[in-house]
Amino acid sequence: MSFLRPKDDTQPWKGRYQPYDLIKEASIAVGVITLLAVLLTVLFSSPDDKSSTISQWSHELPVNFATAAATELNGTSGTAGYGPPYNHNSQGTQAWILRPQKWLGVSHPINTADDFVIKPLETVSSDPALQRGVAEYKAAPEKQKQEWADAYAKPLEEYATAEEEKKTAPSTVSVDLSTGTVTVQASGAGPVPLMMTSLLSLAKSGGLEGGLVTSSQFFQTDYTKPLLFMADGGLLAERAEGQHLLGEQWGMMNETGSYPGQPWLWLYALWYQVEPFKSSENADILVMLVMGVLSLAFICIPFIPGINMLPRKIPIYRLIWKEHYRAQQNA
Repeated sequence: MSFLRPKDDTQPWKGRYQPYDLIKEASIAVGVITLLAVLLTVLFSSPDDKSSTISQWSHELPVNFATAAATELNGTSGTAGYGPPYNHNSQGTQAWILRPQKWLGVSHPINTADDFVIKPLETVSSDPALQRGVAEYKAAPEKQKQEWADAYAKPLEEYATAEEEKKTAPSTVSVDLSTGTVTVQASGAGPVPLMMTSLLSLAKSGGLEGGLVTSSQFFQTDYTKPLLFMADGGLLAERAEGQHLLGEQWGMMNETGSYPGQPWLWLYALWYQVEPFKSSENADILVMLVMGVLSLAFICIPFIPGINMLPRKIPIYRLIWKEHYRAQQNA
């Protein structure tokens, strides 16, 4: 078994020595790295874009805002059907017996109709007609509420479909570009049109976003609700399209712009582009499982027979320190 014992490479150095200025080399290295950092920052740094807001959304895309608000009210939005940690309307991501969202439960309860529409409108105490409409809506049976919300949402869905297919927009939805107001002619919608018109006005004033981040804490750091509301609309998707972040080009970046991004995440992003992950609703947990197995295999390399012998079979270090070993052989 002598071939398993490596040659003793710890013998004292008997070759010649050369003067070496460590301070000089360190100074040069720091200077070069500093120059490169400044140069790369000037050439490739990411722009400091402003944050998206609900007020911006309601001004730039008023119809899209009204459409998203209607889906929050009738419970068909992405947030309404997301499941834990926001609600119980879905089981969440799962793989085999692993159901992390279900196990962790609802830790941040959100009722989209109440939190995104009803409660913000109740803060507009200066509008008696609106408050009567909100009270009428709240007092109605659940079935009636759903019928009203669906009746209002239907013309907006038809409008969105017509816009997407480049067809003539239905006359039931009209937009005043000068004021940014949206008028929806929906029969059988009860007080919902009045509520939505007021919600759009509240959003434009900035009051809606302020109401969604209100909490009992002194510092307001929880922006979950406004982010989820905007995610159910089209503003963030439009902004992502402008930055090529829709997923058509796979990759990762930690902020807007193209440099330096997160190149170490390429292996995670890769799996989302291949089947079965690409078409799976549980792609997130499946990718994490694959990466967990690969990471564990990487950690266990020193203990895997055959692989742990490669450094001895392919002694790269001898090429790096070739002068040392050549002098040792000649001694």
